This record gives sequence, C-alpha cells and structure tokens, in this order.
Amino acid sequence: MQEKSRKILILTTAYLPQIGGSELAIKNITDRLPEFKFDLITSRFSPDAQAHEKIGQVDVYRVGNSLSRFSFLLPKNFLPIAVFLKARRLITQQGEYDLIHAYQASQAAGGGWLLKWAYPRIPFLVTVQEGKILSEQSWLTKLFRYLIFKKADRATAISNYLAEYVASQNKNLLVSIIPNGVDAANYELRIMNYELRQKLGMKPDEKVIITVSRLVPKNGVEDLIDAFAYARQQSSNPLKLIIAGDGELKEGLKNKIRNLKLDNNVLVLGEIQSEQIPDYLSCADVFVRPSLSEGLGTAFLEAMASGVAIIGTPVGGIPDFLKNGETGLFCEPRNPQDIADKIIEIIQNQDLREKLIKNARKLVEEKYNWDTIAQEFKKIYGQ
Repeated sequence: MQEKSRKILILTTAYLPQIGGSELAIKNITDRLPEFKFDLITSRFSPDAQAHEKIGQVDVYRVGNSLSRFSFLLPKNFLPIAVFLKARRLITQQGEYDLIHAYQASQAAGGGWLLKWAYPRIPFLVTVQEGKILSEQSWLTKLFRYLIFKKADRATAISNYLAEYVASQNKNLLVSIIPNGVDAANYELRIMNYELRQKLGMKPDEKVIITVSRLVPKNGVEDLIDAFAYARQQSSNPLKLIIAGDGELKEGLKNKIRNLKLDNNVLVLGEIQSEQIPDYLSCADVFVRPSLSEGLGTAFLEAMASGVAIIGTPVGGIPDFLKNGETGLFCEPRNPQDIADKIIEIIQNQDLREKLIKNARKLVEEKYNWDTIAQEFKKIYGQ
C-alpha cells in the first residue's frame, strides 16, 4: 500500500512567487518536494485575486479581503483571524495537518499561533527571514513576534544573526539555520554580456557597478551613489552604475543623481523580473549593496553565482557568506569614501577579483543551492 502523503500547511502574509524573499523560498522548496501535499493560506491582496488556485505543488488559498474595511483599527489586524478560520475549515474538510509552517513571525503567523491553541498536537514551525532593523520596530510588533516564538515548537532562520535573535526571544526553542539560496544553473558563469551592455549605452572600456535592491533606506543606495561619485574621480577607468529595483526612495535618488550631474553615468532601471537578473548581472564587474541591515541578502548570492565580485557591509546575515578578502570585500556602513575605495580595489586588482569570484561561486554551489536547502526542510517535514 502506498504511504499517505504528509500534509503541510504553509502560512505567509503575502504570496506572489515571482517576487522574492519568502515567496521564492516557498516556491523553490515545495517544487522540489513532490512527496508532500502543500496547502498555503495568505492574504487576498485585492478583490481580483483568486480565492483559490494551484501554483506549482501548492494549493494557494487567499483570505481576508472581506475584513479589510475594518483595517483602520490596526493594519492587517484581522489577517490572523481570517487565516485561522480558513485553516479550521480546511481541517474540517480534509483532516488535520502534519505540520503548520509559518514564514515570518508576522500577521499570517498569528493565525498559526491561534491554530496552536486549537490544535496543540500539530507541530508549529516558524521560519524567520526578516531583513529590517529589528531593534527599531514598534513595541507592538516586538510583542506580537515574542508571543509567536513562545508558542512555536521549532524555528528555522536564514542566518546566524536571525538565529541569535530567535534565541533571545525564546531560549528553549530549537532553531536550525537553513539559508535561502539560488538556482545556480540559472546563474552560470558566463562571459561579459556585451550585447546588453551595448543596448544600455555602455562603452567597451567602461567598468560597471551594479546593485539589485529595493530602494528603501536600509539598503544604503544613497551611500552607493555618493561612493560612485568618489570612485569616478579616483578610477583610471570610466565607470557606470546600474541601479535595479523600485521603492519609496526612487524619485529622491533620481534627484540626487541629477544634482551630482551623474545622469549620463547612472542607469536607474526600476523593477526587473527575476528571470532577467542574470542578464543584468552579466553586464557588471562589481556588485555593491552597502546595507544597514540584512536578514541574509539573496541578491548577493545571485551575484556570486553569476561570477560578479561583491562588496557588502558586515551587518545582519551578510558575514555568513561574505568572508573579507576571500568571497568578497567588506565596506563600512554609511561611509561612501570607504565604499569607493573597495570598488577601486576590486576593479584595479584582477588577481583579487578572480580569487573572490572563484571562492564565492564555490560557496554558493556547496551551501546556497535550493536542492540542498529543500532536503533540509524535507527532514523537518518528515519528522
């Protein structure tokens, strides 16, 4: 007799699998584990979004839109209740789940917290992928997260930094470090993409710095623009900067670029599709993101897989993969001159650049690939 598939209920506040972060992790892990049955409950972000659809290996159920008119009381306050009620209906229809897995200790995980009270026998797993500055969040957010960790049976974190944070909230909670990853086959080491460089108006002798980032304060893009201005003055090579991403700072960054008279040297591309990222990375010589906080930093891993030397700050989860002088170079946070110095060092030192690229690609292949990561979750799901 064929063994019955174990049923996993995934809870996440938002789910658009082509976006990034938790969404990409869920998609890549579940696609690689067809032996499990996955249901996922998430927010219904608009009335046009389907209440139920199949995405890959996952049955996705969206809830909460009918309660949105009450959201003025507390933003997203009713999503935990909507998640809980939907989960109870699914359990009534098809029986209890073998495990409840919440991504991020946020609103949807609040539904998991309620489910743990109602179904104490079902294990409750929380995966932490937070990239914000945790100490600067509101007391209500901190309390909400603390209560979730107190009720969880187990946690995973994408970096040592986040694992230490979880331990500070509940010292008795078992925490496993399972990072996010990349599909290395999609980021093959390739020769410079001169065709795309030409379309972007770049000259053959120009050295290209790239950042792929949400344009929010924590990612330090303003500091990178200042650093680029310094680097242009110091470099013996002409330089170009590509900024790929969107966010609240976009218009302000464009104004800054104009004020620094860098219009002809900086390309602000806006949001690009995830499948296009390898093409743009293959135009670049150096990837830089001078983050102020970082849960892990998947964009760094993508650059490493593509054979682009990386520069980052020693904050959050970045030190897990960036070993200074081995897999990349550290720069100081909020220090544009130091960022510029590191850019110049990589551009001018070919031996160093080749060493960083080789070591970084090897690390990604060994530790940060989705096949390995999926097997780690398989062990947890199968227990």
